[in-house]
Amino acid sequence: MSWTLSAEGPVGGLTSALASGGVELVDLTALLSPSTPVLDLPPDMAPIPHFALEELARYDERGRSSYQNGIHTGEHVGTHFDAPCHWVTGADKGDVAHVPARHLVAPAVVIDKSSECAADPDFLLTVAHLEEWQHHNGPLPDGGWLLYRSGWAARSHDQQSFLNADENGPHTPGITAECARWLADEAPIVGLGVETVGTDAGQAFTFTPEFPVHHYLLGAGKYGITQLQNLDRLPVTGAVLIVAPLRIAGGSGSPARVLALMENGDVQ
Repeated sequence: MSWTLSAEGPVGGLTSALASGGVELVDLTALLSPSTPVLDLPPDMAPIPHFALEELARYDERGRSSYQNGIHTGEHVGTHFDAPCHWVTGADKGDVAHVPARHLVAPAVVIDKSSECAADPDFLLTVAHLEEWQHHNGPLPDGGWLLYRSGWAARSHDQQSFLNADENGPHTPGITAECARWLADEAPIVGLGVETVGTDAGQAFTFTPEFPVHHYLLGAGKYGITQLQNLDRLPVTGAVLIVAPLRIAGGSGSPARVLALMENGDVQ
């Protein structure tokens, strides 16, 4: 991006570019509230708690000058970060508190399969799709993020529409097991971001292995981000992603604020 060429240096150049509108800051974070969709887990697993606030004081006898709440939620609710230890294959690969900061500010690219996902809610991204993308756009970013635009963010206002479940389980877009393994073992990225409730497809419980994105990506010490918004505002290449999970000691993940920096006029 052009701010790195500024005579003010990269930090001053970025500040000036943000102030002048030369660089745009896009919020990719879903609103976190009691109505935020939450993944339904099988009966043999403890349910993920919905987000809730417990009012502690509101300019009253509990605290006349302050308003504050207690927060009750699961680590994997709303726009959130998956640390490697979220899955058994990544149990020894680190918790959310020990993610290197350099991985939380990194280049990002977008692959757009929203048309395919609109036609088929069970659409799966393949290695061939990513090879074709690279043919047109260059290699995936070394140490960066792949953001998978499915168009599913448009459903995020409603739990039923977002999970899109029937008697056979959820039907939401995702990634093939082969592609998940390729992203884990061969792609230079540090993580994958998606618009859906989780990084795996709705039907991924039927795949081999089950939930292959979790299995392979987290097992390789890489990361996931889910329930992203506004990916349609990002360029295919050239954005910088800022991921800010809470630094929870021992945490398997965290709700996160996710932002993107891009030069104005880059949207393709």
